[in-house]
Amino acid sequence: MSQFVFDYSKIPQQENAAGRLDAPTFHRNHDPIWSAIGPWLTQQDGDVLEIGSGTGQHIVAFARKAPRLTWWPSDILEAHLRSIEAWSAEAALSNLRKPQILDLTNAGWRPDGIEVPLTAIICINVLHISPWSVSENLLSGAARLLRPGGRLFVYGPFMRDGVHTAPSNASFDESLRAGNPDWGVRDIGELSDVAVRHGLSAIEPTPMPANNFVLTVIHA
Repeated sequence: MSQFVFDYSKIPQQENAAGRLDAPTFHRNHDPIWSAIGPWLTQQDGDVLEIGSGTGQHIVAFARKAPRLTWWPSDILEAHLRSIEAWSAEAALSNLRKPQILDLTNAGWRPDGIEVPLTAIICINVLHISPWSVSENLLSGAARLLRPGGRLFVYGPFMRDGVHTAPSNASFDESLRAGNPDWGVRDIGELSDVAVRHGLSAIEPTPMPANNFVLTVIHA
């Protein structure tokens, strides 16, 4: 099973957190991400799957903002799954389901207990800290599992036409590849080619703060 570069359980946490891990990035990026995906999601119903839910803070915040949707978290790390459960228990939202293990290094990955096709799939800060096969399998899975008109939203740092959008992203990419050559900042054009090959739309990139993007892919 693949592992994330960053395990949120390794950073200092509050003693009274009751299992809830806190990701500093959540506080910086959840509002900008929602500004890009929320206007469409709040008009929908059905099921939304999050890939790599991490601490669980994003999906709890989004489930609160879009109560018509049923939200399904997932991750591969036990510490993250426990944190998702803890944040979910505190929120007590009726539209938020229990987390499950999903490993996208498996090309035939499929969520349990969800009535597909899905309205949306969300993936935040995963593709650069996972093998290229995860990117390919995410897009092929979106083609299998999304309903017509359903959307895949992917957030993170990306290159455009093989060029980094900032020197800091280039340094970050270099450090990732030095740690594991299978990781690295992905290129929007290459991801878009994979999406189209699987019958999805070309990627629509939305610039975000801190040289990140939200990538939107639509199921035909």
